[in-house]
Amino acid sequence: MSAGKRRLLDGLFPILLSVVLLGRPDSTKAAAEEEKAGVLVFQNARVFDGTRLLPRATVVVRSGKIEAVGTDIKPPADAKVIDCSGKTLLPGLIDAHTHVWGRESLRSALVFGVTTELDMFASQETVDAIRNDLANGAGAELADLRSAVTLVTAPGGHGTEYGFEIPTLTATNDVQAFVDARIKEGSDYIKIVYDDGKALGMSFPTLSKATLQSVVAAAHKRGKLAVVHIGSYDGALDAVEAGADGLMHLFVDKKPESTFGRFLADHHAFAVPTLTVLHNVCGQGKELSIIDDPSLSPYFSSVDTKQLKMTFPTRLGTAATYGVAEEAVRQLKAARVPILAGTDAPNPGTTHGASLHEELELLVRAGLTSAEALTAATAEPARCFKLGDRGRIETGKRADLLLVDGDPLADIKRTRKIAGVWKLGVPVDREAYRKAAESQRTESNAEVPVPPGSEGGMVSDFEQGKPSALFGAGWQVSTDNLRGGSSTAEYRVVVGGAQKSKGSLEIEGEVKPGLPYAWAGAIFYPGAAPMAPANLSKKKTLTFWAKGDGRTYNIMLFAASRGYAPAVRTFVAGAEWKQLRFQISDFDGLDGHDLIGIFFGAGLPAGKFKFQIDEVGLRNSQ
Repeated sequence: MSAGKRRLLDGLFPILLSVVLLGRPDSTKAAAEEEKAGVLVFQNARVFDGTRLLPRATVVVRSGKIEAVGTDIKPPADAKVIDCSGKTLLPGLIDAHTHVWGRESLRSALVFGVTTELDMFASQETVDAIRNDLANGAGAELADLRSAVTLVTAPGGHGTEYGFEIPTLTATNDVQAFVDARIKEGSDYIKIVYDDGKALGMSFPTLSKATLQSVVAAAHKRGKLAVVHIGSYDGALDAVEAGADGLMHLFVDKKPESTFGRFLADHHAFAVPTLTVLHNVCGQGKELSIIDDPSLSPYFSSVDTKQLKMTFPTRLGTAATYGVAEEAVRQLKAARVPILAGTDAPNPGTTHGASLHEELELLVRAGLTSAEALTAATAEPARCFKLGDRGRIETGKRADLLLVDGDPLADIKRTRKIAGVWKLGVPVDREAYRKAAESQRTESNAEVPVPPGSEGGMVSDFEQGKPSALFGAGWQVSTDNLRGGSSTAEYRVVVGGAQKSKGSLEIEGEVKPGLPYAWAGAIFYPGAAPMAPANLSKKKTLTFWAKGDGRTYNIMLFAASRGYAPAVRTFVAGAEWKQLRFQISDFDGLDGHDLIGIFFGAGLPAGKFKFQIDEVGLRNSQ
């Protein structure tokens, strides 16, 4: 639900490693225009036009636009005719909530039939570069883009943690001037953060309700939609009451009152549930994971696979219940509130393009009909976001089209059986993309070396009075400083360890507020260099002794196959030494073949900490 979305530690927004640009090189503008100039006819198609089904129709495309739709149309003599018997033609899908961190996001989206993405926060430089390509014909292989660019958030609030500075809104700012600056930068709509993180066991600054209302009013004064990121049920009510046009998430913290749907309807607000990411927040992502779907998986890059395997960290005191979101969707449907399909990709368990097909399935499971779910990904986002040239198959609209085998109105999972994708009437070369993805997966799966010295299983016993390790690159301090945080940590070998041993590693520091996700501690690198992968697949169990101040601490395992985002478990360091054992497979199914780091340390809540560890080992047996 994007109250987390962090690119590194905690697995929210992994570092997107575009090692290989998938698909063919971008078509030149001239080539694209030449292909659009021809006439394309889809014949004998079952057509879902965005709101209703035409059991059998012909669709004529000329110069990138839909020229005619009907049952008795004779194809022009010079037309290229595609027989769509047994297939369904749909408008290109629109993902109403994503985050675009580079061209690969939009390249991947288009291959999976998502022809438009509505980005809810990305860097100014990224958006400007992509918009320039799209405008100059160099983006033929990219889905079209609309963007909020820089979101509106409080200092230290959600959105400030991505490694690049953004302007933030304080109580002393001129709100209208702040919103006007976002519009001048190119915001197509104003995205506002109203979330203090507490619903998911976190705490970070957010705007006041009064400021939220002022931002909404300032956006409306300039004719812009105001959409709001919320993290809780109470936050959703506040946002709608403040005049928000749309909620960019639902919630999983509290069952809504029976009046919730009617409340949104009375305020003329729409909702983008982002069920896919909420499903993962609640720990249920593996239930419906698309990672092994044979219709989709051949097109996944290794980065896609890593993202889909990632999970959100479990936090103490969090009571996230997915059924809460489903109940909210049922109320919204009953009250006829506009529902838009959005994924919040690339959060843990999601990826651009493919995850929208999972979102459609979850919307159906929550009570929408297949037709309603398809409308939520086509006509409805186009209407709500005032994109009058798309989202429907009708005369004059963009020829952004998706052709699938079978009938997705009978089985929503049929949207995954993609027979073809067209952007402005130009076919997407999905086969070239598939071959490139296969090649990239093969290269990324090259064998990782077993680190010399790891055979015995001991990492460090600290008996020599030094923080040394028997293999790998050793120990280092790890804090949130690399993401602009101010948490501190240090470690030292002290006298006295577990079972009356000579020494142990004492880790001390302070986790400081200011970031939605903060951390401080020590990390062991098992590879030849920091962040280099090590093959420890024979090691089944992580063991160590710990004692400390009674605080709950994190163990985070990093693996290259997870996109450099951690799998997290927790332990309590009590006053007496205690041996702890964790199965490697319990860290989100890791098998140890490409481990890059093992972190021991503290996270939120903020505060000072001190604990000791001893006899850290990786054992073959369970």
